Amino acid sequence: MKKNLLFLVVWGLLLSCSQQSAAQAVINKSDSQSGWFSLGGRSTLSLFDGDGTGIGTGGQFRIQLSNQVNTDWFADYISINVQDKVRSDYAHIGWSVLFYPFNHREFPKVIQPYIVAGHCFDYNKKTALNDASNSAQRWGSAVQAGLGTHINITDRFDISLTCQYMIHLTKELDADIDGDEVTITEQKPTSLEGHLLTTVSFNYKLFKLWKR
Repeated sequence: MKKNLLFLVVWGLLLSCSQQSAAQAVINKSDSQSGWFSLGGRSTLSLFDGDGTGIGTGGQFRIQLSNQVNTDWFADYISINVQDKVRSDYAHIGWSVLFYPFNHREFPKVIQPYIVAGHCFDYNKKTALNDASNSAQRWGSAVQAGLGTHINITDRFDISLTCQYMIHLTKELDADIDGDEVTITEQKPTSLEGHLLTTVSFNYKLFKLWKR
């Protein structure tokens, strides 16, 4: 009898703790996502560029403003080999706004799509591989827009895939290759050339900057 009574008491305590944990989980999952600070790393593939295909790496942090609006602050470096004659190096430092069309207040579903658009400062340097002194560089700015999705592994960790087109709002460097001769010039007219960027990033929510 005593054993049965002890079992019932222990079972009741466990059930009570379980219910409290479940209630707390519901509360946590209904909290606003506003204020989360995330840190991550990224790898970017550059396609359809006049220089060719390149791959790069970088980092980013996010500050979420509301349940449907997030911000992404990033920096990356991309290197492209142009016909084994010229190395074209790109650096981007900028920001983007992520808009979630489907409003998930809490740790969302595994797949969480978004629309992304933003601006960045854009640096490009071209160098002839057979003569490092034969080079040119320029600074400018660019805008980018596209689509993406988070793959939420846990309530704090996600893998994100983004595809966006970046348009350069600046003069472009042009490498004219004729045999072993390389001539690098700056195109005087401002052009709207750009490239397609596909980015994979890994991000972790560290803490909330504010609570509401």
